Formats: sequence, structure tokens, C-alpha cells
Amino acid sequence: MYFSKEMLEASSTLTKKWEEEVKKALKNNHDRKERFTTVSDMKIKRLYSPEDIKDVDFEKDIGVPGEYPYLRGNQVTGYRGRYWTLRMFSGMGSAQDTNQRWHMLLRQGQTGLSTAFDFPTLMGYDSDSPKSLGEVGKCGVAIDTLEDFLALVEGIPLDEVTTSMTINPPATVLWAMYCAAAQIKGVPLTKIGGTIQNDMLKEFIAQKTFMCPPEPSVKLISDTVEFGSKFVPRWNTISISGYHIREAGSTAVQELAFTLRDGIEYVEDIIRRKKMPVDEFAPRLSFFFNSHIDFFEEICKLRAARRMWAKIMRERFKAKNPRSLWMRFHTQTAGCSLAAQQPYNNVVRTTIEGLAAVLGGTQSLHTNSLDEVYCLPSEHAAELALRTQQILAEETGVANTIDPLGGAYFIESLTNKIENEVWEYIEKIDAMGGMIAAIEKGFPQMEIADASYKFQHQLENNEKIMVGVNKYVTDNQHQIPLVEIEERVGEEQIKRLNEVRRKRDSRAVKKSLDDIKSACKKGENVMPHCIEAVKNLATQQEICDVYREVYGEYKDPGLY
Repeated sequence: MYFSKEMLEASSTLTKKWEEEVKKALKNNHDRKERFTTVSDMKIKRLYSPEDIKDVDFEKDIGVPGEYPYLRGNQVTGYRGRYWTLRMFSGMGSAQDTNQRWHMLLRQGQTGLSTAFDFPTLMGYDSDSPKSLGEVGKCGVAIDTLEDFLALVEGIPLDEVTTSMTINPPATVLWAMYCAAAQIKGVPLTKIGGTIQNDMLKEFIAQKTFMCPPEPSVKLISDTVEFGSKFVPRWNTISISGYHIREAGSTAVQELAFTLRDGIEYVEDIIRRKKMPVDEFAPRLSFFFNSHIDFFEEICKLRAARRMWAKIMRERFKAKNPRSLWMRFHTQTAGCSLAAQQPYNNVVRTTIEGLAAVLGGTQSLHTNSLDEVYCLPSEHAAELALRTQQILAEETGVANTIDPLGGAYFIESLTNKIENEVWEYIEKIDAMGGMIAAIEKGFPQMEIADASYKFQHQLENNEKIMVGVNKYVTDNQHQIPLVEIEERVGEEQIKRLNEVRRKRDSRAVKKSLDDIKSACKKGENVMPHCIEAVKNLATQQEICDVYREVYGEYKDPGLY
């Protein structure tokens, strides 16, 4: 027991006396609103006391950093050993444009790279596809061939800087380009580090960039995990992502529940399909979470996430390696919390969300720019967002001690409440037959839609407040410079693509694509064939079209 019997009795006596005083005060003075809740609508009590965590076992439930259940962090030294990785999301226009932004951020103190791709790349289409018209380079960098990728990483020390790539359906192709680029530059695959998001289950649930149906999509992910475990040991071959689930309108509990259950689904598939022992691949699994505006809810969600994953890996999958129990995660501040009205308020929102992520123990952080609600971040806005992290790290003192809020009545109580509600969701999905079965039934999609509708309704009725949106509204329009990607970027990208097609060896390309098709049909690992294909300058769409041909193309069923 966390507290002695005597202390709990004293706390109970004091609390009851205090509650009587509150009742007297409320006769003439009412609370400013009827319900106090988190942004996810979890009810919050007026006061928390030792009684709210009286059943906590300190050693079993809280513990110390670096030891099971890892509630307080994976590393024994916390941020005293090293700060989290400062990893700003960057991608715009051509590979050359994005390369310039990367170098600017590295000069300003960024410690890791993170890549945003344009919609054609995200969906597995080349820049000259009719489906790409008007979208080339607009929301991220356009990548069609290995030559684009080599331009993207020009001057980047691939054996020193880790790179995260937010890519899902074509993840095998873009990762193959990264591996091929490293080899061309003389960097062994054993020396490169980074992450591919590569999480298709959350695409079916939330973000909706599709290519193939769920079952073969998960097979391709298992291929990357197997290949990475054998040949690219420093790479995180999946970033199991709750970020986009939250951006779609989920609650904090739903974000964590669906993310953890996606993770379980992947682990089960790798063990079943690849016959790999869990400890052979689990240490390189990684996660990606949203840090929303409700400060304490986000801290507690991240703390609960670590403890739950440790329990899942040890109890459900019988992992023995302590590194298999670690939940290592990147965090990004909430894009959906930003507002076009009074955009400088977004700097404040992002700072609070970044602080919550740090207090929750993130290993890597992206802070959104104030103009992201309008456009791709300007250089000035991106620098300010980076400075936000640097001030948190260097000036505020939050890195001086580990899990500084640990043990607080409210923090531990809310952490436990989130965990209990997440377990309920996981049990429901288990009963449905797993996450793929749940997705096919539309369960997580409809849960998120209901939560999103409820939050919007609360906003419109002023039950939830967004400053400058539904309260403290002004007519003043703050003018900020907008980044616009010109149409010539797409035209020039298509010219470069056509030049590559003219000079490459078409017979070598065809053989490479045939090898990928054969691997798909036989159930073999596609990664070695993808690397060979991109070296022969096969385009990403040509490879993805093989997947679409063999596995079929997924169409969203449109649930209501």
C-alpha cells in the first residue's frame, strides 16, 4: 500500500471536513460551470487526496525510472543523460527545397530529421500521374525515384543523423531508397538510423491514405520488420501511431487504446508470419503520440502508455529482454488544436503541449509552427517552433529531474483511470477477433466519429473553449506570411522524372519489378527486391502498382 492506514484515516477526516466547508460556500457561490472535464470529456474531481490512490502499490505500479513497469521512463538518467531528440517535421516542394530546410534546421540546433511527403508520394503515385495533378510538392516533398532521394539527403551524414519518414502505403519503397542512398554514399546499412512510420492500421482507422487491403498491408510491414532486424539493426521499422487517430477526433483514451491494439496486431502477425521470437524484433518497435492541449491528461496518457506496453509485452507476449518492454515514442503537438483565428495564440498552445510531452517522458518531439493551420511552415515559424523546444530544454529546469509529477494524487489517479478505460477498449477489440476484424466492422472508425462530433457540439455550445474561436473573439486580423508552392515545382519535377525514365535501363527495371511481383505472390520478403528496383531507377508508383496488381486496391467503405 502506498500510504499507511493512519495517513488514509487522517486524509479521510480532513477531506470530509473540507467537503462540508465547500457545501457551505456553495450556498451563496456557485462553480463557474456545472461539469469540469478534460478536453476528452473525462470528469475531473474538485480535489484529489491519498484516498484516490490508496490501492497503488509503489513498487509494482510506479517504481523508478529504467525499471519495470517503466511508468517513470525507460532511461535511468532521464533527460539528465541527454535531451529528447528535437525533430521538426519538414517537407516542401522539391527534394532540393526540403534539403535546404533540413540544413537550416540542423544549423539552428535540430538534432534529428523528419520528412513530410506530398500526397502523390503518400498514396504511391508518381508526379506525372493524373491523380497527382495540382498536388505535387504542395503538402510535402515530392519523391519519385532514387535520384530525388539522393538530392534530398545531399550533405546529410546518414551515419550520424537519424531520419524519420512519415510514409505508410509505400513505406517499403521509400525505405528502400534510403537504404540504397546510404549504400551509394558508402554508409553500411548497419550504421543508418531512423524510423519509417509504416503503420497501415491507423490509416484504415483515421488518416485514410490507402493502397492495398489490410491483410497484405500488414504483410508488407512484417517484411520490413524482418529485414530491419536482420540487416538494419538501428532502424525503427514501424512507428505505431496514435497521432493521426487523435487528429481525426478521438479522445485520449481512444488514441491510446487503438494505438496499443494496433501494436498488438503487428506483434502477433510478425510472430505468426515470420516465426520470429518476440525479443528478436520488439526492441526496435516505436510509437508516435499526439500531445493535445489538456496538460495533465496528456502527461498521464503518456505515462500510462509506457506502463501498459511493458505489461503487454511481458504478460501477453512473454518477452524477456528488458528492451522489448520499453515503449519508445515520438510526440508531436496537436495540429487539430491550432486555430486560424488569432494565429499567434498557436505559439502558446504549442508550448504547453510540448511541455506536457516532456513531462510525460517523450524521447523525441516535434513542435508545430504557428502557421501550420494555413500552409507549410515558413522558415521563421519553423525556427520559432524549434526555439520553443530549446527553451523548454535549456531554460525551464524541466529536464533536471525525472518524472517530476510522479506521485501526485491527481496525476497517479488520472493515469490509472486512463489505463483502466484503455484496457476496456482492448478487451472489446480482442473479443471482436483483433484490430483488422474491428476495422472491417467499422468499430474504431465510428468510435472516433462519435467522439469528434461530441467535441464539436461542445465547442459550438461553449461547453469547451478555444480562445479566439468561440471566446475572446476580435475583428483584428493578424497578417502572417504564407508559404505557397508554385505550379512550376510540379512541372520541373515531372521533367526530372521523364529524364530519369529516358536514361535508365528499361530491361533492368522490368526484371526488378517482376522479381517484386514474384516475391509478393510467393509470400517472400519484398525488401531486397525493392532495394534492387530503386537502384535500377524504378519509380515508386511502378513498385506500388505491382502491389496493387497482386494484392488488390483498397476502397474505403464509407461508414455512417
